[in-house]
Amino acid sequence: MDNNRSGRAVSAAPGGQAGRTAGSRISGQSGGRTDQGSLQVVVSTERNTPIPGAVVDISYTGDSDQTLEEVRTNQNGRTEILELNAPPVEYSLSPSEQQPYTQYTVRITADGYEPVTVAGVEVLGDQLSLQNVRMKPLEPGEAPDVVTIPQHTLYGNYPPKIAEAEIKPVSSTGEIVLDRVVIPEFVIVHDGTPNDTSAADYYVRYRDYIKNVACSEIYATWPRQTIIANVLAIQSFTLNRVYTEWYRNRGYDFTITSSTAFDQKWIYGRNLFETISTVVDEVFDHYLSRPNVRQPILTQYCDGERVQCPQWMTQWGSKYLGDQGYQAIEILRYFYGSSMYINTAEMISGVPASYPGYALRIGSSGAAVRKIQEQLNAIADSYPLIPKLAVDGIFGERTQNAVRVFQGVFGLTPDGIVGSRTWYKIQEIYVAVTRIAELI
Repeated sequence: MDNNRSGRAVSAAPGGQAGRTAGSRISGQSGGRTDQGSLQVVVSTERNTPIPGAVVDISYTGDSDQTLEEVRTNQNGRTEILELNAPPVEYSLSPSEQQPYTQYTVRITADGYEPVTVAGVEVLGDQLSLQNVRMKPLEPGEAPDVVTIPQHTLYGNYPPKIAEAEIKPVSSTGEIVLDRVVIPEFVIVHDGTPNDTSAADYYVRYRDYIKNVACSEIYATWPRQTIIANVLAIQSFTLNRVYTEWYRNRGYDFTITSSTAFDQKWIYGRNLFETISTVVDEVFDHYLSRPNVRQPILTQYCDGERVQCPQWMTQWGSKYLGDQGYQAIEILRYFYGSSMYINTAEMISGVPASYPGYALRIGSSGAAVRKIQEQLNAIADSYPLIPKLAVDGIFGERTQNAVRVFQGVFGLTPDGIVGSRTWYKIQEIYVAVTRIAELI
């Protein structure tokens, strides 16, 4: 699933020059054995259009005055994949006093935009870390944007979850009463405890929120089935908050908080890991149910080492079950009971069209192919490497090539087939580049 991306630096996308040669690496600090991880920085405007030629400086967090390397983004706003030193992978495979990731500071500058600094970017051994950066137009007197990523929840100290009932009474007096489970386009994240009036609120795309939480709560080095189980628990918890309007029905104007005592850890501006991001793209419309219960289950969890939580999933326990070959649903039932099952949301908000239920490839035709051709043409206005297409509803070689280029630009497997993951990525980027109102 991670496509063995670590091990050497490679070009970030077709046709782009990123300023370093394949096979180059950043030398690391001495002292103890190190593994190799990798990092790619993706720079765009607030409207999600790429910023080519942005200068990206990389240093160790804590020694940020010493630049290790300077690179530039290519036509698609991406640096090449940079190979970086990281601690031994074993540090992330069992509880350890040793920090299992190296933290880097990334500084981004581009003509006409406010500079951005991201401190604390996590790089794990054998994993590709993705740092997305949105830049604002330069305005005189504005202070540079500085993002600080705190320690991962499995390594740092965070308050444990306050226990709640897993099934909530649903009031009919809420602002919106849902009669079915809907994947929202956005969630509003309150970056603090519920009563902290000084905390900021952020509009975050649902999938981006899930990816952020998963990368903050578990390690990308864990078994795939463990990652799936944890992502499903995170999604079900989130959708319970959405479905029951838990906070809005208590007078708040947000969906969920970033406090581990009340909800799940979300970190503004943090890096993602490709391994986890891929899983979320594959299962984002799923959640956990029990028989005769309409709402998604509030699937609470803890680490299982520093904090114990009977009848909840433990993160380290799920990792060990994954090591033993347990499937995701088996892991979930081990902790939450045999009545737990995986359900699929009836509706996905914020996409022009839902996946037709079958892959589009050479020989496909019809309205779904026409829709993809139209959307790729609109995306090509912002990403000119993607060739324009005749909108004829026929999936021929030109459409296949355009899909391959799109997949390469956005880090997907470039097979030229529009499966579920590619379909929804096209929908996401299409909405982002064609939205009239500026994205929040």
